[in-house]
Amino acid sequence: MIPSEWLDEARVRLDGLVRTTPLEWDERLCLYLKWENQQITGSFKIRGAVNKVKSLQVWERKRGLVAASAGNHGQGVALAAQETGSPVTVFASDHAVPAKIEAMRALGADVRLVAGGYADAEKNAIRYAQENECVFVSPYNDAQVIAGQGTLSLELQDQTHGKPVDVLLVPAGGGGLAAGIGLALERWEHRPKLIAVQSTASAFLHDLFFTGSQNATIEQDSIADGLSGAVQEGSLTIPLVRKLVDDFWLVNEEEIAQAISFAWMRYHQKIEGSAAVALAAGLSGKLAGKTGLVVLTGGNIQAELHEQICRQWSAWARERVL
Repeated sequence: MIPSEWLDEARVRLDGLVRTTPLEWDERLCLYLKWENQQITGSFKIRGAVNKVKSLQVWERKRGLVAASAGNHGQGVALAAQETGSPVTVFASDHAVPAKIEAMRALGADVRLVAGGYADAEKNAIRYAQENECVFVSPYNDAQVIAGQGTLSLELQDQTHGKPVDVLLVPAGGGGLAAGIGLALERWEHRPKLIAVQSTASAFLHDLFFTGSQNATIEQDSIADGLSGAVQEGSLTIPLVRKLVDDFWLVNEEEIAQAISFAWMRYHQKIEGSAAVALAAGLSGKLAGKTGLVVLTGGNIQAELHEQICRQWSAWARERVL
């Protein structure tokens, strides 16, 4: 288990480097909405990345940082590298979102595209880090990354002012955010039920949660690109998620797209598919009679895709907004 004091240390390291993002209350839906899409780099990932990099020794950072990313984690590591004067190389899938690739490069990362999906990028990144004696900064399989993500839960504790929340919905890919939030929830006076949410198109962590194996998981393309890919074998997030998460829900691609359109129509907030899984779960009707809190983890969606989704589902979203 990750020591509780690591969460406090992470909060100190992140002070002045991350934003306290807004928490909004929607009375009609009985939902709190945590807008991490308004975070620096447009994603919560900066929390774990900066905490990990700042926890390293100077000599470790000088060797260089290496990451695998669908885009958001890579931006976080690149920004942390800027802050510490460290070289950084990010491996990404050759069909990653172009806007995310451009953003990583704009922050100074040497982005190397790999044929295949996220898992292929991760394997290449780990091998490169080992061969060149660099520090591999995992987006989830790292205790300091998880502690950094846990600061989001500490922030939520402050923002809710002790008001009871029944269910907290959080997107899950490799499980770093769910694990970090779960650790910090132990401090809440009224601990909500923690539910991780993933796309049916890439249900690796979901299957690990319920069966202990991802060998039979079949991956398909998903607009929740940041949650795609198998979980690294032996990842410390696997036992943490199974211990700290109360349940795991799946949403489909249609529900994710609808949530993206709904967020734009109702709140005028641009969210990406990876963030929309939690909102989709919140809109599913499963929370009837309960107070929910939805973590909207990022807003780095390709502009053309966002426009297409909002146009396609505008009538559906309008019916539910009015």
